[in-house]
This record gives sequence, structure tokens and C-alpha cells, in this order.
Amino acid sequence: MELWIGFRTGFALILAIGAQNAFVLRQGIRREHVWAVVLVCAVSDALLISLGVSGLGKLVEAMPWLFPVMRWGGAAFLIVYGARAMIAAWKGGEAMEADAQGAVPLGKVIATCLMFTWLNPHVYLDTVLLVGSISTQFPGHEWEFGAGAMLASFVFFGMLGFGARLVAPLFANPTAWRVLDVIVGLMMWSVAANLIVRG
Repeated sequence: MELWIGFRTGFALILAIGAQNAFVLRQGIRREHVWAVVLVCAVSDALLISLGVSGLGKLVEAMPWLFPVMRWGGAAFLIVYGARAMIAAWKGGEAMEADAQGAVPLGKVIATCLMFTWLNPHVYLDTVLLVGSISTQFPGHEWEFGAGAMLASFVFFGMLGFGARLVAPLFANPTAWRVLDVIVGLMMWSVAANLIVRG
């Protein structure tokens, strides 16, 4: 029962399209290092959830300086990445090719994915603090609840990354890429603005 509750909770928290999800979707459409991106996101979530279930959330709450640092660092990264997406949309010329695998180095893709994950304060709020605090409602079964939330991350990112290929034919048209880049850029900037204003 706790596993299922944890799965539903984790899935609900991760479902909102944010900067990380937009990046996974884009990599899925490009069919570029999808396995690596999905694993980096899901394993990162699993690590953060395990920290929350183990009670680290209370330690994080005791370090008030941590969130302002993450907030400004994350906002700066999202502003820069959003600008890059807008520049790509302005220049255009990109089209989806089925054999585009490896067009961007794996290391660069993983580094970008890690930044989207670990520089986002919302990730810590959702996984470490929220999931961690909810798990305390199931005494003796906290880790079962946490395992359900971890499973939700693996399922969600797998569906998002590999399911993106269903819309891949649409992105044979460079105009579709321009539209996607504009949407991604606006999304990055909106998340950055939210971090700055609500901080």
C-alpha cells in the first residue's frame, strides 16, 4: 500500500513540466543520449528521495543559506539556457534526423542534465523536504513509500524520454524546432523568474 501511495505522490510531484522535463523531452525528440539522460534524472531523484526519507530534510532546513545560493545559481543557469534556446530559435536550421545520435557529446549532455537537476531548488523542496516529510506519516514503512516515489521517477522519465519519439516525425520540419526552442526558452525564463520573485 505504501509503495503505491509513494508512487502516486512521486508521479504527481514530477508531472508538472519544468526545466528538467523540457530538457528530457528535447533529448527524446532528438533521440540523443536518451538512456543517459533518463538515468541521470531518475537516479538523481532516487538519491534525493532517499536523503529525504532518511531525515536529511531537517538538516537542510537548518541551513538557511543553502536555498538562496541554489536559487540564484539556478536562476542564472536557467536565464542563460533560455537565452541559448531563443538564439537557436532565431537562427533556425535544425531538423530532426533519426541518425542524429551523438551530435552533442555525451559529457556535455550529462553535465547540462545534472545542472537542471541539482541547481533547481524546487527539486529539493519536492524530493528531500516534501517526500521526506510525507514518508513520516508511514512509521516503519518510510522506505517503502520512498521506493514508490523513486519508481515513479524512473517510470516518468522513461516515458517522457522514450515516448518523445512518437512526435519525432513532426520535428523533421525545422519550423517545429523553432517553436519548441521558443517554448523551452520561455519555460526556462519563467522558472528563473519564479525563483527570483518567490525566493
